[in-house]
Amino acid sequence: MVNQTPRLMTPYIISTQSQKEVTHNMALNILDALVQTAVETASLASPPVSPPEGGLWLVASVATGDWLGHDGKIAQYIGGVWQFHAPFEGLQLWLKDDEVMAQFRSGLWQTGVVTAQKLEVSGQQVVGPQQPAISDAAAGTVIDVEARAALNSLLAACRAHGLIAP
Repeated sequence: MVNQTPRLMTPYIISTQSQKEVTHNMALNILDALVQTAVETASLASPPVSPPEGGLWLVASVATGDWLGHDGKIAQYIGGVWQFHAPFEGLQLWLKDDEVMAQFRSGLWQTGVVTAQKLEVSGQQVVGPQQPAISDAAAGTVIDVEARAALNSLLAACRAHGLIAP
């Protein structure tokens, strides 16, 4: 029989179990850490000296002290001890200090990266997939240096922003 949920690893209460409230409270603590997660920072490799009850951190690489061996996990200070939660594919959290989202993808945390098919503002698409390359304006039959310069500046800006291929 399975003892926990497959994704969040919250424990199941077994029908013959005594002290069911312990298992239930453990599951609530896990949910408290992993649902709508907001961590203090991802830059600490060792625990803070006086963490608040329920505080969350994303453990940085080469962790030390009580966090040793828990690199990349979410550290939760609960009941006077550290609990660690392994990330799973697609888990997102808010980094309070940097004010950006982080997402766990392909075994790594990606910070401040937004992946989308398109960007809409008020229902209007403003950015979509990258378009094919466009050649720079070349000399024509009329002297149009200023127009070519303006077009080339516009094309360079679009390339720099990834809107069109180089």
